[in-house]
This record gives sequence, structure tokens and C-alpha cells, in this order.
Amino acid sequence: MNAEKRIKIFKRWAEANPKPVTELEYSNPFELLIAVLLSAQATDVSVNLATRTLFPAAGTPKAMIKLGVSGVKEHIRHIGLFNTKASNVIKTCEILQQQYDGVVPEQREQLEALPGVGRKTANVVLNTAFRQIAMAVDTHIFRVSNRTGIAPGKDVLEVEKRLLRLVPNDYLLDAHHWLILHGRYVCVARKPRCPECPIEDLCEYKKKTIPDEPIKSRKTGADLGMSSKKVKAKRSSTKKISKKKKIAAKKRK
Repeated sequence: MNAEKRIKIFKRWAEANPKPVTELEYSNPFELLIAVLLSAQATDVSVNLATRTLFPAAGTPKAMIKLGVSGVKEHIRHIGLFNTKASNVIKTCEILQQQYDGVVPEQREQLEALPGVGRKTANVVLNTAFRQIAMAVDTHIFRVSNRTGIAPGKDVLEVEKRLLRLVPNDYLLDAHHWLILHGRYVCVARKPRCPECPIEDLCEYKKKTIPDEPIKSRKTGADLGMSSKKVKAKRSSTKKISKKKKIAAKKRK
């Protein structure tokens, strides 16, 4: 894909959604960190359901430590891997409290040193909470980058590096959000919604889907030009025939 196409793609996304945001609910960097930590192999919807009760109960590292592993589990029990995640949340909060006075660090190395925080989580926090240029590549972004031809790569790290190099500078800060939203709602995994895609003419995917044929509705009596009386009469006759068949079947038994 050439640079001109990439500019057009991001320009369209920016015009449609000038201020894209994450779908995770949070009010400060600490809450975002915990929400992203919990989101591994889980949907944003399920994480939001958990944090709506977790954050009011423990909205700081100190309060979270006081809540404890068992207390955290009670709020996140419906999320996958909740046992491991609850343990990592408390360990992370202990480090934040002891080493950073309860403040989330703004450096990648320090973030990635926290339990349960990998490169992707660190990138989300750096980009979303601290507005640094970073590219968190999840399954959605990996798929969109490869399918469209925006930044194809064999693994997430290669895609991340290519996106940082190839995405037009004017759109780089919010590129992560546009890519993930496009992958989540349009360029979906099993059957991409190409007919309704805003960048369909610019995308280089060779196996684009076509619009589904409209489902033929069953014709009603009115469609066949029958009056309402004839329709009722026909329904009544059908019911009588069905009733006679049931009686005949019982007699045969």
C-alpha cells in the first residue's frame, strides 16, 4: 500500500470519528492500568461490568491493597483468568505504592516491570492515559493491518513497528483507536463487513465480501390479492383440516 492510500484511509476515519477513545471505562491512569490488565482474553464489556463495582470500592493502589486478593476476586469473578488477574492486581498495587508513592509511572520500562503488564498493556496506558505515541497491537489491529495492507507483518511486534513507521504523522497519536474500532465493528474476523466499510475502495484485501441477498418474505394473503374475509376463511379451513388429521391419527393408534 502506498502512502497516499494510507493518508486517505486515516483521513476518512478521522472525519468520521475526530476524537476516538477507548471503550474501557476509567477516570484516571491507575484505573486505566487496572482495566487494561484485566482485559487480557476478556471483552471490554465484561471488564467494564467488573470495574463499575471494583473502582468505587478501591480506586487507589492503597485501597486496592486493603481490599486484598479475595476482595478483588469478588468483583472480577466473571472475567477469564480472574484468579491470576486478582493476584497481579494486588502485586502491581504494592509496587506502585512502595516504589512510586501510588502514582502510575509514565515510562515503558517501569510499566512493563509490573506484574501482569506486558508490552501491549504498557502501550495502551502510554498512549491513552499519557498521550504518548505508542501502538498497542491486539488481534483486531493485527488483522486490520494485514488485511487492508496498511502495515502487514508476521507477528504483533513487526506490525507495531511498521505502523509506527508507516502511519501518517498527523494521525499517529490516535491511530490505535481507529484501527481497533475498525477491526471490532467492521473488519471483523469471520466475515468482514466490506459492503458497509468506509475504506472499502482503498483496502487491498482480495477476498472482499459482497452484500447478502435480501431474504424473501413469505407471501401473505394480502400480497396475493385476497380480501381479509378470504384470508380468515382460509386460516379457519386450515385449522379444521389440521384438527381432523390429529383425530384420525389418534384413531389409528
